[in-house]
Amino acid sequence: MKALVKTQKGIGNIEIRDIPEPIPSSGEVKIKIAACGICGTDIHVKNDCFPYWPPVVLGHEFTGEIIETAKDCKTFKVGDKVVAEPHTKACGNCYLCRTGNIQICSAKRSPGWGIDGGMAEYICYPEKLLHKIPDSMTWEQAAVVEPTANIVTDLLERTGIQAGDFVVVQGPGPIGLIAAMAAKAVGARDVAIIGTPGDVELRFAKAKELGLNNLINIAETDPVKAIMDLTNGLGADVVVECSGAPKAIEMVPDFLKKMGKVCVVGLTGGKTVNINWDKFAFKVATVVFNLSTFYTSWDKAISLISSGRVPAEKLITHKEPLENWQKVFEDIEKLKALKAILIP
Repeated sequence: MKALVKTQKGIGNIEIRDIPEPIPSSGEVKIKIAACGICGTDIHVKNDCFPYWPPVVLGHEFTGEIIETAKDCKTFKVGDKVVAEPHTKACGNCYLCRTGNIQICSAKRSPGWGIDGGMAEYICYPEKLLHKIPDSMTWEQAAVVEPTANIVTDLLERTGIQAGDFVVVQGPGPIGLIAAMAAKAVGARDVAIIGTPGDVELRFAKAKELGLNNLINIAETDPVKAIMDLTNGLGADVVVECSGAPKAIEMVPDFLKKMGKVCVVGLTGGKTVNINWDKFAFKVATVVFNLSTFYTSWDKAISLISSGRVPAEKLITHKEPLENWQKVFEDIEKLKALKAILIP
């Protein structure tokens, strides 16, 4: 079968290869991949700045149809359309696993970097990590369940938005725009999005299409003044930090409401952030760091997307065959793509 493989360590070293079709082991099903989203993690693996074990097939945001099951599979059957939690290789025995937090087990190796992923024609996967999607759900919708599940975990389940909250999103990439849509879907009174000049042409335009109109370009508008004006001087109830930009992070307490919440989603890539710790202390801020997804977030994400309350599939700007991966990766890195999916 054809697969997109990171062949060895180093920047680049990605190519389409013909590799053997996988065979289901005990407890696994074989899935014919219908679509696989490209995540920032895939770009980081390409650029050699994220842990990975080559040679490895890229991609963890995949969806498809089950075409074969191991004899001991009891929950799923041939013909089921599914998406998959990326929590493979969790040990099951450590403190984290035993307390239901397999998503941050130190032994975990997710598809796309730790084991072979979904940028291929087929994948074999543990049925215990699958979620069935409704027949009415399109493959495009299913391909964005994984990033939406991240926001459900980070923002809705861990940080917690209250009806009537004013929410600020820093970083209007796919995750940031999903966060903005999710906030509105659960009752935020309004959402403001902070971005840079590079976000205006594509990302801000898409935000406007989605009905998100409080768009702040830091090159033209003082974001602190703008947020304070929009909140009658009180500040934001919740700030969702998706940019990973140190300068943006440093600014957060300046427009955060007292006793407000900060939902940390974006990573800095190892950059140092020089924050004024006392500003957070005097705001009595709740800062919630996040990584990966809870089991409960997946079915909630499926419901939010399939019902139309969070139309995350509208963020897809590129839908290409696997062979066109290089141009799509380049467009993502040049901010010419928002969300992209590859079709094996």
